Amino acid sequence: MPRRQPPADLSALGLGTRLATAGREPRATARFVNPPVARASTILFPTLAALDAAIRAPDSGLYYGRRGTPGIWALEDALTSLEPGAAGTKLYPSGVAAISTALLAVLKAGDELLVTDSAYEPTRLFADQLLKPLGITTRYFDPRTCHITSDFTPETRAILLESPGSLTFEVHDLPAITATAKARGITTILDNTWATPLRLQPLALGVDISIQALTKYVGGHSDVMMGSATATAALWPRLCRAHYRLGMNVSPDDAALALRGLRTLGLRLDRHEASALAVARWLEAHPAVHSVLHPALPSHPDHALFTRDFSGATGLFAFVLKRGTRADLATFLDGLHHFGMGFSWGGYESLALPVDLAGCRSSTRTAFPGPLVRLRIGLEDAADLIADLEAGLTRYQAQFA
Repeated sequence: MPRRQPPADLSALGLGTRLATAGREPRATARFVNPPVARASTILFPTLAALDAAIRAPDSGLYYGRRGTPGIWALEDALTSLEPGAAGTKLYPSGVAAISTALLAVLKAGDELLVTDSAYEPTRLFADQLLKPLGITTRYFDPRTCHITSDFTPETRAILLESPGSLTFEVHDLPAITATAKARGITTILDNTWATPLRLQPLALGVDISIQALTKYVGGHSDVMMGSATATAALWPRLCRAHYRLGMNVSPDDAALALRGLRTLGLRLDRHEASALAVARWLEAHPAVHSVLHPALPSHPDHALFTRDFSGATGLFAFVLKRGTRADLATFLDGLHHFGMGFSWGGYESLALPVDLAGCRSSTRTAFPGPLVRLRIGLEDAADLIADLEAGLTRYQAQFA
């Protein structure tokens, strides 16, 4: 029976080499380039002694399908190798499941959770509708608060962060927040889906658990749902217990798709970043646009924090129009050719989504003169995307003439 071993230390290798190499240990690949897809529930043991040995150490090798198979371990190991300071990674059927399990791993009745007011809406719904009945209180704080000591109470046990926020793109001062939290024994959890470990390494900045919706950039092709949580050594046992007790599992076929996407992640992010910046800079100069919410632009209020902590950008940002309502956006959105209109992001295709912040803010208020539109820039040529947006904005402006 194959035995699990710590993943190889690839830290001395270049990023491209790590992405091409991680998770390809012989125990996972059996000499194939890619780990074979093992669809398994029951694992057979040749002897009673082998069964008893597995019962004593169920995570040391093949035990039961829900505890993993070589292809799933390969993806977990590959993700762990990208996060300096990580003890391990667990996989989940979605990003929301990863966030939910991480929170349940560190919270109990009577505890308090602090959540950034820019958090992903399903995160808010989980906190408000599922944690509350369990006796866990949630309070929301301003995402631009650097030192949040004033928000702490004796019951505060965890802080949930998202940087940049996925709708309005505020950037946290992560070193300041994590240092304050560690001094009080408070766990910090970050949704790092926007940046991935290629653009931001949260554990190195003091975060305890780093979350990704692998559905987005790691999968990269809009055809897989998956999440991950990567933890420090101190939090790893608690994360593992919660993962197993809640019955979390992913399809081996989906793990193979995510691992395939991971191999090209560096190349794709470079293209997403370059094209998104080209589009964002063009939008900044357009007469119909009030502002562009992209932290890599010098005009962004958190640009200094971004350049200090992030090694680059990706392909998601938003812009605000100078006037109009959501209903007026139909003339802009309905005629776009290269931008689809749908949820999620991180695939090869571009998306445009109207954003309604009603119900998405608790402790802060954001007032814009016109509608907010989030753009996800895919792998199309930037010139074609700009031409599509230009035609759309021309239609949009014409209705006010």
